[in-house]
Amino acid sequence: MSLPFQSLTDSFAVAPQLSPEDMQAVADAGFKSVIINRPDGEGGADQPTSEAVMAAAKAAGLTIEYQPVVAGGITHEDVERFKGLLETLPGPVLAYCRTGTRCTHLFNAASHS
Repeated sequence: MSLPFQSLTDSFAVAPQLSPEDMQAVADAGFKSVIINRPDGEGGADQPTSEAVMAAAKAAGLTIEYQPVVAGGITHEDVERFKGLLETLPGPVLAYCRTGTRCTHLFNAASHS
């Protein structure tokens, strides 16, 4: 299975919505941690829950954090928490949201704060 991720640095990448079934592939691709930036329910009933993704990630040996961020509504607190996660989570880190754009904005803001 090929993961649809985009590397922003050697230790950080972003991806669109992932599912529990993707977590082993994330681990196999060499990632050590995952950050979920998409709030549960944002995409309706078809969106996998953070709980299900987190359970699958842990089973695949990944460290995972749920940091829901509203699209178009990123706050200073969101940026600071994201920055803290990047400083403390084992890398490389893969973050995902609906398309990867929100994670990219968080990363860019955290890199310049």
